[in-house]
Amino acid sequence: MKKVTILFVLVYLISVSSSYSQIKDILKDVQKNIPGQNTGGSKVEDGLKEALSIGSENAIKLVSQTDGFLKNPEIAIPLPKQLSDVEKVAKSFGIGKQFEDIQVSLNRAAESASAEAAPILLAAIKGMTVDDAIKIVNGADNAATEYFKSKTKEELKNALKPKVNEILGAGGVTKMYNQVADKLKSVPFLGFELTDLGEYVSTKSLDGIFTMLSKEELKIRKDPAARVTDLLKDVFGSGN
Repeated sequence: MKKVTILFVLVYLISVSSSYSQIKDILKDVQKNIPGQNTGGSKVEDGLKEALSIGSENAIKLVSQTDGFLKNPEIAIPLPKQLSDVEKVAKSFGIGKQFEDIQVSLNRAAESASAEAAPILLAAIKGMTVDDAIKIVNGADNAATEYFKSKTKEELKNALKPKVNEILGAGGVTKMYNQVADKLKSVPFLGFELTDLGEYVSTKSLDGIFTMLSKEELKIRKDPAARVTDLLKDVFGSGN
């Protein structure tokens, strides 16, 4: 079965209210009318490759840049609850600045580790079938993002967590956190418990990546300008 990409399908979402048969006809017409299709269809393949990469590349670029998490209120990673619950108390012990440093470092780790997601998302898009695409077209505005979650969430987490732990360890964040935790555990009746920072940051990183993927998906569905590159204009046309 010929593979298609989510973004290839999304190119048509505004202009076409598609049934299964209509989408199959569209695919046939696009292939039939593209020069070079009878000589291996390299232009179609190039167009598909470019289309499938746009949304995921944009999302990963946004989150992996400096302040991609920290300065984005939608996905910024807060302190673990055990720390945020006692932050005010901690300031009276003279360790408030350490709390701020820990939060910044958690977000920096997420930004650095997020690049690990790019090849995994790309592989998921390449593995998408026509049936997958039809379900996405007929689904909600975040149907593609939910598809990515179902196909990549565990693999992404397994890729992110070691990188996050490496960054936190190299930056001294884990050591700083343990020092703060030791002080807080000595406070009577506080009941402070350690958080697995690697697990926490990798989980929050995934939440952020999927949030930005959802935004990119919505942009592609609703904004024709977001669907256009020179190659896509040539292959799929530039009209709405």
